[in-house]
Amino acid sequence: METTLRGVGVSHGVAIGEVRHMGTAALEPPPGQTSPEQVPHEQGRVRQAVDAVAADLVARGHLAGGEAQDVLEAQAMMARDPELMIDVERRIAMGGTAERAVHDAFAAYRALLAGAGEYLAGRVADLDDVRNRVVARLLGVPMPGVPDSAEPYVLVARDLAPADTALLDPALVLGFVTEEGGPTSHTAILARSLGVPAVVALTGAVELAEGTVVAVNGSTGEVLVEPGPECRAELSRTAEERKAALAAAAGPGVTSDGHRVPLLANVGGPADVAAAVRAGAEGIGLFRTEFLFLEDGREGGAAAPSEERQAAAYRQVLEAFPEGRVVVRVLDAGADKPLAFLTPADEPNPALGVRGLRTLLDHPEVLRTQLRALARAAAGLPVHLGVMAPMVADRADAGAFADACREAGLRADVGAMVEVPSAALRARSVLREVEFLSLGTNDLAQYAFAADRQVGALSRYQDPWQPALLDLVAMAAGAARAEDKSCGVCGEAASDPLLACVLTGLGVTSLSMGASAIPYVRAALARHTLAQCERAAAAARASESGAEARAAARSVLSGE
Repeated sequence: METTLRGVGVSHGVAIGEVRHMGTAALEPPPGQTSPEQVPHEQGRVRQAVDAVAADLVARGHLAGGEAQDVLEAQAMMARDPELMIDVERRIAMGGTAERAVHDAFAAYRALLAGAGEYLAGRVADLDDVRNRVVARLLGVPMPGVPDSAEPYVLVARDLAPADTALLDPALVLGFVTEEGGPTSHTAILARSLGVPAVVALTGAVELAEGTVVAVNGSTGEVLVEPGPECRAELSRTAEERKAALAAAAGPGVTSDGHRVPLLANVGGPADVAAAVRAGAEGIGLFRTEFLFLEDGREGGAAAPSEERQAAAYRQVLEAFPEGRVVVRVLDAGADKPLAFLTPADEPNPALGVRGLRTLLDHPEVLRTQLRALARAAAGLPVHLGVMAPMVADRADAGAFADACREAGLRADVGAMVEVPSAALRARSVLREVEFLSLGTNDLAQYAFAADRQVGALSRYQDPWQPALLDLVAMAAGAARAEDKSCGVCGEAASDPLLACVLTGLGVTSLSMGASAIPYVRAALARHTLAQCERAAAAARASESGAEARAAARSVLSGE
């Protein structure tokens, strides 16, 4: 019987195939004791196992290349974390076996990551995989992995380890379905880099029986179980039409009647630039600079990177788009991206505390260094540079940031991120201090609905189709139009091709997204006129829920 399950689509496309389950490693080592004279030997076994696992991860990364290499090398660093090793050796010295010490030390660190906000919590699956690999090596058992199959299949798992995902053959693995994970998990990142349709956070995914035929829609997040012949034919036809549209759509973002909507890429560092260039990005709409700060020392950072190091990293990105637009977001520390040297340890509610621009204004030397580094990086380049501040709440915030940019001698457009409802409500006031706005829809939804983005039970409030959120977008875009300035979207909402048309209809002037989404959004815009996008936007805003808004927009744009 045909049924539909719903998760979160994280990699566009449709795949139809039989379910094959990923094996899982034994997580619980047997109990045991280590005598005092055995302690050095057991500690040596752990060091050897950790070194072997780290070397294997690095080797897999070299084979995979691209984003996968960065992910796996980060995992190798996680395996060799000195503080973790100190904790493991301490537990062995207290009488634990090597296997049990690894298991318990990683469990303690896991709890810290899980409670440290969305960004670090997204690394929990990576940590679990490192632990499983070390424990398996110590026990002398093979690490279960990708199923052996001669026929193409849909891979189903509780979650997928980067070490396994990175080397998957897209000719065999038609799509992914996982019970856990999210849009920022490494499963999602690698699925997009492989061009494989993927749905994550699908409750009950692991209960799908081996061999069951499923249709995975990575755009909508739907998984159809045992689709009938007519449904399969329709899905296949839709997939072929989409491939043809993607092949035909090239060049800049533009509606069918010639309205320009620049399509930009979101990047987290120089390693993401190549994919953006391949996808035809017209520039960078969100360059997250946290990567440098998080790389220094343990996750969370021990100190700010030097001006020289920052300038070199920033210039790598700027040089990739010599005639394009690159918008850099200054350090966004706090809440789900805590930094030990900046973030207060005792905030009762970090999401509502000192984060983003507030942190930088409290530590002006960190902001000055970053702005000077950006000025050095842009020197002599014809790039159109924009610099924006996160968590701008009002005109005073925007003015303080603009003053800091001028004082640092930075020649760039100065902008403000609209992530707080007050900034959308008073956007015209904010725009008297800055040249552009950029909407971060994930945080804007969190604060508009008073719904923590890390709480799964509140996920419906994180739906970017919520009409109230669309109202705030329209308000900010309207203010920018009135001030003859620009207003882009750099949140996950821009990567949804249907929603991208609605955002265009609301008056948004540019869309920035993960590189893999750009061809899909380009193709969607090319199929519709600006007037159609405006009608779809009006229909969505007139709805009463996110689901109704999506359906209303689809009806308008499909001509139903």
